[in-house]
Amino acid sequence: MRTLAIALFLMMLAPPLARADTACRAQSGATTRPLVELYTSEGCDSCPPADRWLGRTFAGPHAPAVAIALHVDYWDRLGWKDRFASHAFTERQHRAAEANRADFVYTPQVLLQGRDFDWRKAPASALAAAAATPSRAAITLTAQHTPVGVEAHASASIPDAGSRADARVVLAYVDGGLTSDVKAGENRGVQLHHDHVVRALAEGGKADAQGGLTATATFPIPAEAGRDATLVAFVQRAGSGEILQALELPLGGCAAP
Repeated sequence: MRTLAIALFLMMLAPPLARADTACRAQSGATTRPLVELYTSEGCDSCPPADRWLGRTFAGPHAPAVAIALHVDYWDRLGWKDRFASHAFTERQHRAAEANRADFVYTPQVLLQGRDFDWRKAPASALAAAAATPSRAAITLTAQHTPVGVEAHASASIPDAGSRADARVVLAYVDGGLTSDVKAGENRGVQLHHDHVVRALAEGGKADAQGGLTATATFPIPAEAGRDATLVAFVQRAGSGEILQALELPLGGCAAP
């Protein structure tokens, strides 16, 4: 009886452990998960409508695409410093402009799969068409909480040899539910609300001869942490800017250290 009791006790322990492991891993499917990028700034008075659109359109587990908001820093000089802005995000926007053969950058700008997207019209058909295309890369994303933050690892493979040379895996730590009371600049006196905010980015190395790519990063938990913390991974070609596949992993189910 004592042996049976121990066995039953161990069986009771097993399901939660399996769920925790599953919750910290995600894998892409056979079709494309599109990526939507918003380039925005708290110093730009035309950006709040785009911020609201992003939060509203891509809320919940059944959102039509993976959404990220990258706050650029070139508006900071006009009197209000956006605490979510990074010069690395500004540089990323400039690289996107080069890939799209654009002469300038602007906010708010939305990209769908690395290409300009008219968010004001926001045709659902364009998102649906992107989501219906066969995947051009496979991604596996895992996460683990550590005493210093969240350790993320992405591995990817690209079947098409012609798409491998300039491809990279990019990792992002994203959260939302963030609020700012702006006291200067174009949005002075306005309370802004932000979702899908990229708090940090990391990029992996080149693909190997078989089309395999990896990226690993440890993201510290932001001092001002938002809600719905999520890891995002996507595979992108540097030259064209096109996104081959994207994947998100909500961190709410990952066990703390």
